[in-house]
Amino acid sequence: MQGEAYGSVAQALRDGNVDAAGLDGRHRLLLDFAATITRHAYRVTDEQVQALREVGWSDAQIAEAAYVAALFNLFVRLADTFGIEPPPKYEPGGIPKAASPSAG
Repeated sequence: MQGEAYGSVAQALRDGNVDAAGLDGRHRLLLDFAATITRHAYRVTDEQVQALREVGWSDAQIAEAAYVAALFNLFVRLADTFGIEPPPKYEPGGIPKAASPSAG
């Protein structure tokens, strides 16, 4: 797989352990924004978006993060609806803890 330099970060995120991922504040805010969209999109606030701007994210980047989070959620919900699981070659360790039904 590509991105081996970020293997420990990816594993922490796959495990649902955001604190262990070692993200800087700027990226953590963006990830928190995506999490808000995932869990409770109606709770996204102007203040949350403004905080992203204040740490340097552009409106285009914020919009892209929103689109990616929304699309990812669409794909996951469709896969869950139809019982589709990734082939073992993509998930040799099984479904990541953060993506399991009990994680939400």
